[in-house]
Amino acid sequence: MGELNAPTKRSKLLPENAYTKLEPGEEYQPIVPSDDKRAEVTPWSIGTGLIMVVIFAAACVYIALRAGNGIEASIPIAVLAIFFGKMRRIKSTILENVIVQSVGQASGVVAAGAAFLVPAIYINGLEPSWWQIFLACFIGGSLGVVLIIPLRKYFVKQLHGDLPFPEATAVNEILVSGESSGPTAGKVLIIAFFMGALYDFMVAGFHIWPEVINTTALLGDAGKAMAGGGFEISIIGLAALFGLGYIIGLKYASIIAAGSVLAVLVMVPLIFLLGSQMDAFNFVGETINISKMSSGQIFGTFVKPIAIGAIALSGLIGIIRMGKIVGSSISLGFKGLKGGAKTADDPRVQLDMNPKNVLLIQFGMAVLFAILFFIVAITTVDSSTGVNYTAGSALMYAIIGAVVGYALSFLFTPVAAQAIAIVGVNPVSGMTLITVVFTILVLVAAGLKGDGGMFVALVVGTAVCTALSTSGALISDFKIGYWIGATPQKQERWKFLGLAVAALVVAFVIPLMDSSYHFLIEDPTTGKMVSNTEQLPAPQANMIAAVSDGLLADPANQPWLLYGLGAIMAIVLYMGGVAMLAFALGMYLPIGINMAVLAGAFVAFIISKTGGSERVRRARAEQGTLIASGMMAGAAIFGIIVAVLRLPDVGAPITKIAMGVKLALVDGQVKEIGEASYFEHHGQIIALVMLVVLSLGCYLLARWGAKGTIAEEDAAGNK
Repeated sequence: MGELNAPTKRSKLLPENAYTKLEPGEEYQPIVPSDDKRAEVTPWSIGTGLIMVVIFAAACVYIALRAGNGIEASIPIAVLAIFFGKMRRIKSTILENVIVQSVGQASGVVAAGAAFLVPAIYINGLEPSWWQIFLACFIGGSLGVVLIIPLRKYFVKQLHGDLPFPEATAVNEILVSGESSGPTAGKVLIIAFFMGALYDFMVAGFHIWPEVINTTALLGDAGKAMAGGGFEISIIGLAALFGLGYIIGLKYASIIAAGSVLAVLVMVPLIFLLGSQMDAFNFVGETINISKMSSGQIFGTFVKPIAIGAIALSGLIGIIRMGKIVGSSISLGFKGLKGGAKTADDPRVQLDMNPKNVLLIQFGMAVLFAILFFIVAITTVDSSTGVNYTAGSALMYAIIGAVVGYALSFLFTPVAAQAIAIVGVNPVSGMTLITVVFTILVLVAAGLKGDGGMFVALVVGTAVCTALSTSGALISDFKIGYWIGATPQKQERWKFLGLAVAALVVAFVIPLMDSSYHFLIEDPTTGKMVSNTEQLPAPQANMIAAVSDGLLADPANQPWLLYGLGAIMAIVLYMGGVAMLAFALGMYLPIGINMAVLAGAFVAFIISKTGGSERVRRARAEQGTLIASGMMAGAAIFGIIVAVLRLPDVGAPITKIAMGVKLALVDGQVKEIGEASYFEHHGQIIALVMLVVLSLGCYLLARWGAKGTIAEEDAAGNK
C-alpha cells in the first residue's frame, strides 16, 4: 500500500537503455549475456530460496491475518540473497541471487491468495483440511504461472520501456547494486528481525507488559468515564503492527487511522446516542436494544457491515478504474492461449518452457481443480438437509467449479500482470469478489446450495486469487531476469517448487492460527458465534464471508441496507480523491491495530527528516523497507511460535511462562484467569515506555544503516 523505498539512482552496471524505449532495430543487452555460463540454478540458490519461502510465507500470512494488510517479501529476500551470498567461500553470482529472489517470492503470493479467502471458510462455520488449503493454493499458483508464460515476451521484451514495472525496478536495483555494495543492508535486516522477534515475544509470549494500551486503563477514572460514553482509544503495542506502519508510510497510515476514528469515535457514539432513545426493534432477524449494547456490539452490528460494503465496492471500483487494462488484457489472454513460439535459435535469455508442456500443465491443473472440488462437494454435509451430495451431483458441481475457476483465472491473470507492470498494484480484491459472486450464482443456477456450495465457491475463489497474485508477481520476476540476463525457463520451472513449499507453510499456519486464536469466537453477551476481529481481523476474508453467506445461506437476514450505505461511502470517498480501500479497511479494523500502524508510520516519517544533509536524510529513509520488513518477519515468526505454545494439544506451555497474566486451559482454550498486581495500570505505563524504546531502536538502526550505506557508496565511487 505504501511506496517502496528503492535506491534512487540507476546502477552503473545497467545499460543506458535499461528503462527506456528502444529505437527501431535496437536490442537490449542484459548484464549477463546469453553466452555467459556463470552459475544460476545451484543447490545454494534453490536451498536459500526455499528457506526464504518458509520464513516469509509464514510471516506474510501471519501479518495478513493479524493486521489485515500484507507485506512485500521481494525486497528483503533480494537483500538477504546478496548478504548471505557474499558470506560464502565462493561468492554467489548475480544470476544465483535472481533465482533466490524468484523462488523465495512465491512466499508472498501464496500467502496473499490464502489470507484473502481461506479465513472466510472458517468464518462461515466450515472446517477445511490442511490438504484442501494446500491444493487450492498450489493449483491456483501453478495455473497463474502457466497462464502468464505465453505472455512473457510481450510484456517483458516487446513492451520494453513502455511499462514502468515499479516493483520490479526496485528489486532490480537492489540486485544489481548488490554486486558492488557492502553488507550493511543485510545486517540492518537481520538486526531488525531479532528486534521485532524479541519485542513481540516479550509481549505475547512472556506477557511482561500488556499487549493493548488503552485510555480506560491508562487514565484511570477519567478513562473509565470516557468509556462510559462510548469513547476509548487503544493501541496494540506489537512490533509486527508497528513495522507495518513503518513500511506503508504516513499518508496511507493516516487514511487508515481516519477510517478508524470515524467508525469508533464518531459513528459508534452517535449510534448509541440516537439509538438509546429508541425502543427495541427487529433488525436482520434479531431484536435489538441499542441502550443495552456495548460499544463493541454496536460496532459489530452496525458499523462493521458498512465497512464491509465500502471494502467490497472499493475493490470493484479498482477494477472499473483499470477498464483499459482489463479490456486489453483479456484479449492478451486469448493471444497467449496459442502458446509462444519456441525455436532452436532462441537465446538463453529468451528461452521459455516448451509451449506444449505449458498447455499440458494448464489442462492438468484444471483436472486437479475438478478432483478437489469433487472431494469438497461429496464430503461436505449440507447443514440445511443434513445429508451429503450424491456422486453424480458432486461430479457436476466439480466440473462447473473447474470450468469457472479456469475461465476466470484465464481472463484475470493478464489483468493482474498488466496492472502490476503499469501501476504496481494488483486489483486482486475486486477480481476475487467477482470470482466468488459469479461462482456462487453459477452453482446456485445448477442447484448447488448450502454449505457445499459455499465451500466449493470459496475454494474456487482461493485458487483464482492465488493465481492472480502469482501471475502479477511472476511478470515482475520475468522483467528482473530480462534486465539482468537470467534464463526464463529456469525461473518458471523452479517457481513451482517455491509455490509447493509456500502452500505447505500456509496450510500449516492458517489452521494453527485458528486452533490458537479462532476465527470464530462466542460473544459472551449474546452467545452467538462472531468473527474474532480483535485477534484475527482478516477484513477481506470477512467481506467475502459476508457476501457468500448472504447469497447462499441466509439472504433474507442480511444487513443489505448497511452494505449499501458502505458502498455509497466508497463512492463519496472516490469522488473526494481519498484512498477508499485504505479508509474502508480502517473502518473495519480495530482501532488498536490502526493506531499502532499510525505510530510506526509517524516514527518512520520523523526518522526520514533527521540528518544533517539531504543525502543522510535520504539514506535514513531508505532503511525503512529493511527495518520494517525485518521487524515484521521476526515478530511474525515468533508470533507463530506463540501460537504453537497456545495449543492445547501440546499442553499449552504458554500458561507456564506467562508472567504478567495468569493463563489456564479452560474448555480446551487458553484464557486469562488473573493478572499480576502491577499489570493493569503500571503495566500500561511500561507498555507505553517500551513502545518509545522500540521507536528509539528504529532510529538508531536507521542512523547506523545510513552511515554504513553512505560509506559503502563512497568506497564504490557511487557518490
